[in-house]
Amino acid sequence: MTRVCAIQLDVSSGEQPEDRIERAFGLIDQAARQGAELAVLPELWSTGGFDVPLGIERAETLDGSLVKSLGAAAREHGIWLHGGSFVEAGADGKYHNTAVLFGPDGCLIAVYRKIHLFGFDTGEAALLTAGTTPVLAETPLGRTALATCYDLRFPELFRRFVDEGAEAVLLTSAWPAVRTAAWSVLVRARAIENQFPVVACNETGTQGAGRVRLGGRSVVCDATGELVAEAGSDEQLLSAELDPAQVTAVRAEFPVLRDRRIG
Repeated sequence: MTRVCAIQLDVSSGEQPEDRIERAFGLIDQAARQGAELAVLPELWSTGGFDVPLGIERAETLDGSLVKSLGAAAREHGIWLHGGSFVEAGADGKYHNTAVLFGPDGCLIAVYRKIHLFGFDTGEAALLTAGTTPVLAETPLGRTALATCYDLRFPELFRRFVDEGAEAVLLTSAWPAVRTAAWSVLVRARAIENQFPVVACNETGTQGAGRVRLGGRSVVCDATGELVAEAGSDEQLLSAELDPAQVTAVRAEFPVLRDRRIG
């Protein structure tokens, strides 16, 4: 069994990014002391998923202080750490919503630039540059894909994960409260239809010029889509255990993926 932890962080505007970063690292420490082998932070947690201009103002490179500090935290606690995402300042002058995954030795294992940018011509869709490549890495859950928030609405991406051998998905998110019903259904649907566990970490709080309230309700689903654990709407550590061997067993017992005819 692998113990995972979604760090459902309050990302309300008004808190300085430096203070939130310090508080988040305290929660990483708590998660590790509670036995987490793999911890996940939310999307754009240091600046806010609905405050992209601030994210751009505070943008960093992959060798910046935030990424280095996340790697150091993973190494200090000897855990796998999905560092959520941040606004990455690319060498080409473009900005990306970039998720990072570290091994227990602190090394940067995977970098995923969000493919589906949200906003319909506004927000990150207008200000950031989309990634183009799905990213998978070996973790204690097996071959693990990385996804970010709005990606959840695109089942073809998750089918691509299956085609590339995915046995689990880590999803970092800034999903608003007004659409939490869709969030809960979609996380389970992606787990059910692809027969892999999903660890989906959302954030809470109210942020941005539009005072958008984030929904929380982080979720851990197993390979059958059953809820192993679900958070409330406030800041919390959501811990659960997943059995990596379940994926092979479920796919053998109910071989629905074998019957695909399109794609």
